[in-house]
Amino acid sequence: MNKVASWSEEEVSLWLTDQGLQEYSEPLRNYDGPALLSLTTDDFKRSPLSRVMSDGGRLLLEKIETLKIEHHIDVHKNGHANGHMVLNHNGNAGSAGKAHRNGVVNGFHKELVQIPIPEPSSPQFPPEWGKTAVALVYALCCFVLTTVIISVVHERVPPKEASPPLPDKFFDFFDRVEWAFTICEINGMILIVLWIIQLSLLKHKSIVGRRFFFIVGTLYLYRCITMYITTLPVPGMHFKCSPKLYGDWESQMRRVMKMIAGGGLTITGSHNMCGDYLYSGHTVMLTLTYLFTKEYSPRRFWWYHWGCWAFCAIGVFCILLAHDHYTIDVAVAYFITTRLFWWYHTMANQQVRLSVLLKFPFRFLSTYLWFI
Repeated sequence: MNKVASWSEEEVSLWLTDQGLQEYSEPLRNYDGPALLSLTTDDFKRSPLSRVMSDGGRLLLEKIETLKIEHHIDVHKNGHANGHMVLNHNGNAGSAGKAHRNGVVNGFHKELVQIPIPEPSSPQFPPEWGKTAVALVYALCCFVLTTVIISVVHERVPPKEASPPLPDKFFDFFDRVEWAFTICEINGMILIVLWIIQLSLLKHKSIVGRRFFFIVGTLYLYRCITMYITTLPVPGMHFKCSPKLYGDWESQMRRVMKMIAGGGLTITGSHNMCGDYLYSGHTVMLTLTYLFTKEYSPRRFWWYHWGCWAFCAIGVFCILLAHDHYTIDVAVAYFITTRLFWWYHTMANQQVRLSVLLKFPFRFLSTYLWFI
């Protein structure tokens, strides 16, 4: 191909196709070689180039910079050696004299060639630890609110003698296993520890942590709503619910603090309240930690993925085997957790811009995307 300065419109189009940038062929159909070299960042902020790709023309501008360097070398290669003047013994530029390739010719001065170097751009994925801190506070607030709602709902759970457990198909096929819920909570703690270790080793731990805190906080916020609006009777006659306090707010707050200190786990003795059935918080944590460990680990770690899946599946099965939740509690928890996870990461992977979402009538979507 000819020198870039002498390219025609057809040669520019052919070069774009060779570089895999054929989408620019139509907007640049009237551009010849010199016009192509004169393109700047400002040109990609205006129509029609601004509508071609979402990278602001970064890829094309990098290739144009390479063309500029090649063009500069072609222009100065006659009469120059290594970017310096090649002079003959009479002091005239040309090839009659002997060129010294170290840039100095018979004691004459050197001529420097300036090649522009683009300034380093900002990182593609800024950590934004401030947003991560906000997401962490949001998740903690949702956890505390969930505990308060459990204490409130506990006061209105009907006695098991007056309202026996609802019929459940799983309970018809499987008898209760007393130690099954302990296995569920142990599996949950193992998955959480594995996820914390994995998160600490990630390169973009701030972004991933922000996503985890936001999703888990939102799931528990949804759980507050479902628990409060519908109170189900206990799933089994084996439940030993703590006594009702009938408006004693001071005792309720102490009970809430005890539950928070124990992580809301039965094996720590901190959770002896009833009513938090629809939907299952244990299923949320088991499913969510598995989804995150699988999403943010290499595909070649298939044994790790299968191990986490086994912990999750056994834990969810043990919830039902212990008769501590209705089957609908587990099914709803699994459905909401997986759908929110996939929906959130679909938007994150598409790199949806907050400024674009602000134009939509549903502004709450832009609030969600602030945490991506």
